[in-house]
Amino acid sequence: MRLAIAAAFPHTSPEEWAMLHREAGLGAVVFPLAWNAPVAQIDRYAEAARACDLKIAEVGIWNNPMDPDPAKRTENRTRCLRQLELAEYVGACCCVNISGAAGEVWDGSYAENYSPRMYEEIVTFAQYLLDQVKPVRTRYTLEPMPHMLPDSPESYAGLLRDVDRPGFGVHVDIVNMLVSPRVYYENRELVSRTFRLLGPHITSCHVKDAILDHSLTVSIRETECGQGGLDLAHYIREAEHVNPEMPMIIEHLPGLDSYRRAIDYVKGLKI
Repeated sequence: MRLAIAAAFPHTSPEEWAMLHREAGLGAVVFPLAWNAPVAQIDRYAEAARACDLKIAEVGIWNNPMDPDPAKRTENRTRCLRQLELAEYVGACCCVNISGAAGEVWDGSYAENYSPRMYEEIVTFAQYLLDQVKPVRTRYTLEPMPHMLPDSPESYAGLLRDVDRPGFGVHVDIVNMLVSPRVYYENRELVSRTFRLLGPHITSCHVKDAILDHSLTVSIRETECGQGGLDLAHYIREAEHVNPEMPMIIEHLPGLDSYRRAIDYVKGLKI
């Protein structure tokens, strides 16, 4: 495992940025710049990561390529293309986004998210990106989400089949696939099934925990590693079985103190 955090320590140079991540016991980083940063600056960050033996785990996109507003959709899709080019340029393990939502909330829940028309659009847009960039060093991936596709290892396997491009890979976020109390309580089985079905295609994983609230209706919410019901040791064990240097990215914590606690917790697990 190469542990990373979805945050950057305060720094004054790319070299300090890399050194601080290495001193925190991390082996991977999320690339901190976007495609429109100066090339010389992009090069410095990429070189600083290499010099400290930090794998660039992901380049994020984080927008809605299916936005119903045509102008926003065009803008978002341009960013998808450019960020994938950036990921290829710096040799990131993956470039990651969500598949997209049918409404104005970029990651929102809409009935149309599951329609045949949306599925076809997800496939054809992924094919378009990959045919344009033809990545060799990186993979274009979609983060599983509870409100859109892919939302299970089976739906991700279907996308792999239908996109049918060597540059399409898998990013895993187990917490985002905890879509019911039964799946929550049986999360070990979900983890095992995910790595069994998708293992050779997995490029990186998000690491967090989740709590099932005992209320009506169902509420499953993210929490800091070790404070919920996810078997994180099993998750990491399965990831390392697929790739001993799998990037595992801790995310969605409120500050660096909580990230440091999570780093210590994950590194202290008996794998």
